[in-house]
Amino acid sequence: MQGLEFHQGDSSTSDPAETIWLVSGTGDGPPLAQALLKRGWSVLVSVVSEAAIRAYPSHPNLRFQVGQLERDEAVDHLLRSHRPQWVLDATHPFAQVISSRLQRRCRAQHQPLLQLQREAQLPALGTRIHWIGDLKELQDMQLAGERLLLAIGSRHLARALRHSTASQHFARILDNPESLRLALAAGLEPEHLACVRPGALPEGAIERALCRRWQISRVLCRQSGGITQQIWQSLSQELGLPLIQIRSPSANEPTGLSREAMLRQVGAPHPRP
Repeated sequence: MQGLEFHQGDSSTSDPAETIWLVSGTGDGPPLAQALLKRGWSVLVSVVSEAAIRAYPSHPNLRFQVGQLERDEAVDHLLRSHRPQWVLDATHPFAQVISSRLQRRCRAQHQPLLQLQREAQLPALGTRIHWIGDLKELQDMQLAGERLLLAIGSRHLARALRHSTASQHFARILDNPESLRLALAAGLEPEHLACVRPGALPEGAIERALCRRWQISRVLCRQSGGITQQIWQSLSQELGLPLIQIRSPSANEPTGLSREAMLRQVGAPHPRP
């Protein structure tokens, strides 16, 4: 297990029958956690970094596990320790490794698991999108002279830079040491990096400011659904900014439940005896 830390609340006092384990990030996680807490659940949230905790509400029944669930043993440990009534997979659509791990280990332990399916977002009129299925396709695009903003997560920056032919590259990353390390190791210049704290400003404000300050001519982003995809499509219209968008792995075969359907499924916790 890696980086197991707990914040807020006391895990020894919660009733296992009233616990939901939510595996998510800073997009879908905070509103889901808030809705579950209002229903009376005790919520354990798994996030990758401590910085992600800032996007969540403060609540005595909200706890955090910080660190990547890189091995089956990490998942098994949390299932045994907290015996959640439900496990909710609200990870990023591109986080296929962790989703597969959760499905495999929950199935092995007969643990109820629900997966969130983000609603498909059709581009609005005026949005300019060039779709790609893989970062390798960047090498076939005519990007000479472009000032390309990489909004794809720090883990994928090095691969994007290997294939991109853009003249200059910029990136917006999360404000944690690991993201910064990966961005610098990929070869990005420090003055071409922006460390962003989730929820610090109104949605889209940072992205709009960065595009204007850096005179961005094109953005590489992902078909992630949710607020992030909405932000880039809105800025594409507002600023006349072309997008290069990586198709979601589940775009053609959607699975899971909407947030509303997921909340209906879990309902409220069982009353204490």
